[in-house]
Formats: sequence, C-alpha cells, structure tokens
Amino acid sequence: MKILCVSDQIDPLVYTASIKERFADIDLVLGAGDLPMDYLDFIVSSLNKPLLFVFGNHNLEDLPLYRKERFSMEAFRADIYRGSGATHAGSKITREGGLLVAGLGGSMRYNRGGNQFSDFEMYLRILALIPKLFFNRVFRGRFVDILLTHAPPRGIHDLNDPCHRGFKAFRWFIEVFKPAYLVHGHVHLYDLNSVRDSKYRTTRVINAFGHYVIDVKDRR
Repeated sequence: MKILCVSDQIDPLVYTASIKERFADIDLVLGAGDLPMDYLDFIVSSLNKPLLFVFGNHNLEDLPLYRKERFSMEAFRADIYRGSGATHAGSKITREGGLLVAGLGGSMRYNRGGNQFSDFEMYLRILALIPKLFFNRVFRGRFVDILLTHAPPRGIHDLNDPCHRGFKAFRWFIEVFKPAYLVHGHVHLYDLNSVRDSKYRTTRVINAFGHYVIDVKDRR
C-alpha cells in the first residue's frame, strides 16, 4: 500500500496536470498540515483516492468548520470536503484501507495564534484517544498504525526555536502505543542533506514537507 504524504507547501511535483501519471500507484494520501483546502481538494479529485489530514498552525481558515456542532451549517460545509474524499483526522482515529490512523494537529504554543498547544494540553488530547486505542488493541491486535501530526516529536526532526520545537507527548505516544509510522510536517526542508526519515524505537518518523511516498503493509 503506497501513501503520498504532503505538508507545508504546494509542491509543483504534486500540483501539476501530470499528477495522475506521477502518482498512479498511490492508495492513500496523508496531509500533515499548513496546506490550503483547495490544494487538498485538487489532490483528491485528481487521484480519486481518500485523503486524511490534520491542521497545522497556518492555513486555519477552515478549522472552525470542524469545531462546530455536528448538525450545524458549518458542519454541513465541512462535509463537502469529506464528501470529496478529504477527511479531517484530527483528535480521532480513522480506519482507512486497513490502516488505523490517529490524528493530532497543531504546533507547540509560541504566540497567541490558533491551533497551538502546550505539551500538557497535547497529553490531554492523547488521553482522549486512549479508549479507542485500547479498543483497537483488543479487537484489532494493535493500538494504531500511523500517528499523523503537524509538529514533530521532541528531539526528532524538530528545531530549537519555540515555534518548531516538538512535543514530548509524541515521544511518549511512540513509546507506549508503538505506531509503525509517525508522519509530521512543520519543519521545512531546504537542505538536501536534511534528515527526513528517522527511526525511534520501532517507529519510522517521516517529515512530509513538500511530498514523500511511503510503502506500508495493509493490516486489515
């Protein structure tokens, strides 16, 4: 199963008329934040494949649509995106193509901007997922396959400045729930020698900046 991971910038290798040919073997798309919804919709409509995404700390115009009551007009507008294949995966666990994907968007708090959290707040968001994680462990044999985030874990692919510092909570998540992958964005890669793919414990940590393709086993 091949997964196209995207984040943080509109990649000309993706946003092109030849997207169908270049990514013909893609089964699933993961959006790791800071991308406009129009771009995600382009990918969905072009590839005709499901797309799961989280919000980052930029491009938050549509974030309120996903924080309203289920039967509101805002939720109906959000369903337009879901109907086209782009599904908000934030703060929940989604089963897609045999894979269990947990989503935790946002960045470390560094100013008064939207979708920013302290480490303590991120731990609380993880705690809210624990019932579903243990349900998966009992009935599906594992907690989760992929953790989709915007920010990286602390000390893995992150930077020292307050904005781009990673979450300790994500390292804890890896150590306890052992996802096969953690896919994040947020840290831009302008140096070809920058590390994009790392291993921590049993988890591959992938920086999806621009785009990156991973090949995973279907775990139905």
